[in-house]
Amino acid sequence: MELSIGEMLVIVLVIVVLFGPDKLPQIARDLGQGVRKMRGAMDDIKTEIMKEGDNPIAEIKKEIDNVKAQVKDFDPTTQLREELDLKKYTENANQAQANKVDPSDNTYNGPISR
Repeated sequence: MELSIGEMLVIVLVIVVLFGPDKLPQIARDLGQGVRKMRGAMDDIKTEIMKEGDNPIAEIKKEIDNVKAQVKDFDPTTQLREELDLKKYTENANQAQANKVDPSDNTYNGPISR
């Protein structure tokens, strides 16, 4: 809403006629306080909207940080070692190596594919 200089002068003249020159400073002061309160209320509303807008993003960031912390503590190799029990695995591998038949050995009586 744009007011020209002429329109502003008419408004000021009407205010002076209605309220008188004695009350003009008080009206200007009250009007200024009202404008300041409105601006403060608008700023409060903006900050609330920004907080609400940032809230889901902040929650997602917290969840990501929690997952990262849990991943740091998780070591899949220790779990695999426990499940496989590497000692038993190596013993079984050594025993299988010992049980292998040497094809150049003539004492073996089983079938041999050639």
